[in-house]
Amino acid sequence: AKAIGKAFDVAYRDFLDTHGIDEEGLAVSEYADVLSVQKISSEDLKLLSDKSAVREVIVTKQRGEILGVVLMESGWGSMIPTVIIAHIAKTGPLARTGRLNVGDQILSLNGTSLVGLSLLRCVELVKACRTLPNVSMKVVSCPAVTQVTVFRPDLKYQLGFSVQGTTVCTILRGGIAERGGLRVGHQIIDINGTSTVDASHKKIVEILSAAVGEINMKTMPGLMYRLLTGQEVPQYI
Repeated sequence: AKAIGKAFDVAYRDFLDTHGIDEEGLAVSEYADVLSVQKISSEDLKLLSDKSAVREVIVTKQRGEILGVVLMESGWGSMIPTVIIAHIAKTGPLARTGRLNVGDQILSLNGTSLVGLSLLRCVELVKACRTLPNVSMKVVSCPAVTQVTVFRPDLKYQLGFSVQGTTVCTILRGGIAERGGLRVGHQIIDINGTSTVDASHKKIVEILSAAVGEINMKTMPGLMYRLLTGQEVPQYI
């Protein structure tokens, strides 16, 4: 991560030199002005706080049958920590309901809230359902792909994150990228309408280092992306 952060720093300093900008001349108040313009992403908070968006799904299965799901954490930067459905077994109980999708966030399981619990604890609770014939889940439908909008008025301002390949590995707390909805562990799959799925690390750094104005990115949780593209074998519970 240090090496990746250094690569961004080098690219950033090159741009400052090219445009004759004195880094030490960047006042703290200037960046504060940039932050004040940056809209804070709160779409997940809106969804999870809207009671009408919460729905109950009853999963019917055989005793001893697993639910057939892969879970993942909502990720650092999420307004509300909960678990997300990262993958669903095609012939499993969850798939048979026809009411659950990748990206959905699970708020509770058989009356037990999962909000704020660790991924390990949530997995334990799901595994404990194996002996039950019916499982009640309260979920909120969320898109698998996250839309991130970052406003960078000038190249002299850092975006405040670094990548490894196309995966976000560090984010500056309180920076414009975090405010725009970018999250650690997410895969950047599109920048301003251009697919970055097959882009090299160097290409991503070049694109982001030169990006100015309104920057629109589409991202997806890394685990979800790897499972959907067959890069990782799902371990269903």
